[in-house]
Amino acid sequence: MGEIQNRMTVAKDSEGVLSSSDVSMHVQDFYERYPYPRPVDSLANYARTWSAPLKRRADFHLFWPSRSYSEEQSILVAGCGTSQAAKHAMRWPRAQVTGMDFSATSVRCTEDLKRTHNLKNLQVHQLGIEQASQLDQCFDQIVCTGVLHHLKDPDAGLKALRSVLKPDGAMHLMVYAPYGRTGIYMLQEFCRRMDIRATDGDIRDLISALSMLPPGHPLESLLHQAPDFRHEAALADALLHPQDRAYSVPQLLDFIEKGGLTFGRWIKQAPYSLRCGVIASLPQVDRLVQLSLAEQYAAIELFRGTMLRHSLVAYRDDAPSFSQISFAGDAFLGYVPIRMPETICVLERLPTGAAAVLINQSHSYRDLFLPIGPIEKQLFDAIDGNRNIREIAEATSSHSEQSVDLEVTRAFFERLWWHDQVVFDASPKVSYLSANE
Repeated sequence: MGEIQNRMTVAKDSEGVLSSSDVSMHVQDFYERYPYPRPVDSLANYARTWSAPLKRRADFHLFWPSRSYSEEQSILVAGCGTSQAAKHAMRWPRAQVTGMDFSATSVRCTEDLKRTHNLKNLQVHQLGIEQASQLDQCFDQIVCTGVLHHLKDPDAGLKALRSVLKPDGAMHLMVYAPYGRTGIYMLQEFCRRMDIRATDGDIRDLISALSMLPPGHPLESLLHQAPDFRHEAALADALLHPQDRAYSVPQLLDFIEKGGLTFGRWIKQAPYSLRCGVIASLPQVDRLVQLSLAEQYAAIELFRGTMLRHSLVAYRDDAPSFSQISFAGDAFLGYVPIRMPETICVLERLPTGAAAVLINQSHSYRDLFLPIGPIEKQLFDAIDGNRNIREIAEATSSHSEQSVDLEVTRAFFERLWWHDQVVFDASPKVSYLSANE
């Protein structure tokens, strides 16, 4: 596994490894011919999914728990592909969004969406991530997902992004994880040995070959879970990309530290938590508790074994303030919980003693569900995005035959948070309803 963990595919010529500039040109040419994600003509459906103000507010406070909500922010989408920057501009109409990508095809597709949807808050530049300083601007938020692991020098790319992040800004990063991609790396090596290249004919033949994979091959389950993988651009991006590496949890944390950043949280933290799912029932959970959080995350990644990517929030290591959610003391009572939009509340076929089961539909692991009791169900139902935890507990007690004590309240909202059922607005209390009238 160590060989897979450190694997990197690099473009080569007959004399050996190409120079950094040649590799960049090779990757650029790859995306000109096989733009990814697949271009789309309209973002109307996407706009509808983000029309609810509470959904945008939940997204904001995932990155900034203690900052007062604002939609007037500057956002850089670095390596924006064919539509990601346009999506952010549509999601945040009052924000100033900048997209950058070194692929002329991706820039052209983004410009087409800008015209189609009249996205006046969007600017697009054909630049590589390493050239971020040429934008001559710093940003509140930087989104860089699925890009750094394709760079010849990811460390330089991350440092370039850090240089244009405001001191109190936040960065959303996603990179490949190694263990869940074992089958992908096996097929990458197969393609290398067979001299299968990113041409239309070779890709068509490769799609046919994948339909014949033996049962139990590590790539088989991924093909079933990701139908898009069978499309030419997605297949080329996964198996024929000229530059590809993956990061285990320890490698990723070291990567962001060297890049001048501090780890904030996982975008979805339940899969990494010893409090959630099957991990909470392991015979070794008492030993896990003794480890640092970083060591817990590393161990859980190994036990789960199938993580395909890591998505996280990071901040500058010299940020003037770095607030984290904490349930120590009584400050949590002032937090305003906001439900995650992917959460559903199941009321049928319940475990014994449960009044409901909460499921975040964005989780890929089926063990990540949260049974809640009758009092907890009342607390959950009282979440409206406006009242803080103290007000919710008091309202629940007044409508219940039994009072809700502090420790029950603390434990429940901490469980909700770790299970990705809520985020918290921990900023100075301002009525959300009155602020949006």
